[in-house]
Amino acid sequence: MSSTIPLKMQVEIERLRLKSPFRIAGYTFNDVPVAVVTLHSERACGRGEAAGVYYLNDPPEQIVRTLESHRSTIERGIDREQLRQLLPLGGARNAMDCALWELEARHSGKHVWTLCGIDQAVPRITTFTLSADEPAAVLRSAEALPHAQALKLKLDGDVQMDKERVRVVRKLRPDAWIGVDANQGYTLKSLNAVMPTFVEAGVKLIEQPLRRGHEAELEGFDSPIPLAADESVQGLTDVPGLVGRFQVVNIKLDKCGGLTEALAMVREARRLGLQVMVGNMMGSSLATAPAFVVAQLCDYVDLDGSVFLAEDRRPGVTYQDGKVHCPSSLWGDVK
Repeated sequence: MSSTIPLKMQVEIERLRLKSPFRIAGYTFNDVPVAVVTLHSERACGRGEAAGVYYLNDPPEQIVRTLESHRSTIERGIDREQLRQLLPLGGARNAMDCALWELEARHSGKHVWTLCGIDQAVPRITTFTLSADEPAAVLRSAEALPHAQALKLKLDGDVQMDKERVRVVRKLRPDAWIGVDANQGYTLKSLNAVMPTFVEAGVKLIEQPLRRGHEAELEGFDSPIPLAADESVQGLTDVPGLVGRFQVVNIKLDKCGGLTEALAMVREARRLGLQVMVGNMMGSSLATAPAFVVAQLCDYVDLDGSVFLAEDRRPGVTYQDGKVHCPSSLWGDVK
């Protein structure tokens, strides 16, 4: 889209209520504040939503401040490549980038996935996430998801508790694909301690076992289960450093700064022989929609963020038979 098109930017913070508190290693979330950007041209508008990256001090308030500081530059007209030069990785660039994609779709009369070179966006099997609660509560949560084909267990680094969480879910769902997300909760020693239980339970993926900054400890670690980098990979320049340490790259638009960077990360990961996963921070269906485009190119999909909301946007993403689907009327509608 031409950088000479003048724009009007609207940016605001919304608070999305959760159905119940959500726990991961070191954090408990009761609601989700998000920054929502709307870009208006004379002919159309485009929207983007970002929650930011909580562990990098990138909250919605900072997103708003960042965008406001660049208002004059943005409103004079900006394209996605100029945006990559203007803003660093993170929520502000994500919200703006996604708004520019939707605006281009509406200007061109082509769906976003078509602009990305994807023939058709189809439903994808997604993981459904279980909070790092007591094993009995984790079991109840799993029982409430009989339709799920894939389950992801949040863990907190308590070796015995994590073992039991995995065991009770596998006993309940012998048929399901199961992955676990340590959210940096392990050391190499504790990872080795839980690994036999993970193998016995048929766990298929382990996300971010060690703390960010400790990736070198995985050099030469012969994991029987693929390891996915989440906090250890933010944007495109981090991808090469994962080789020999991780087998999977978890791409999140809030981390990398939007759909444009995410697509570049997919290409680089494939070039380096790595598998690709797409996830999202918690947010509404408006945040899920651009990630759903990336999902068309991924080996693993983790796009259940809106499931945890007491109220989502309408229309919103839908879930059926364990798959996520995003109607074109939600984001990037060209009608």
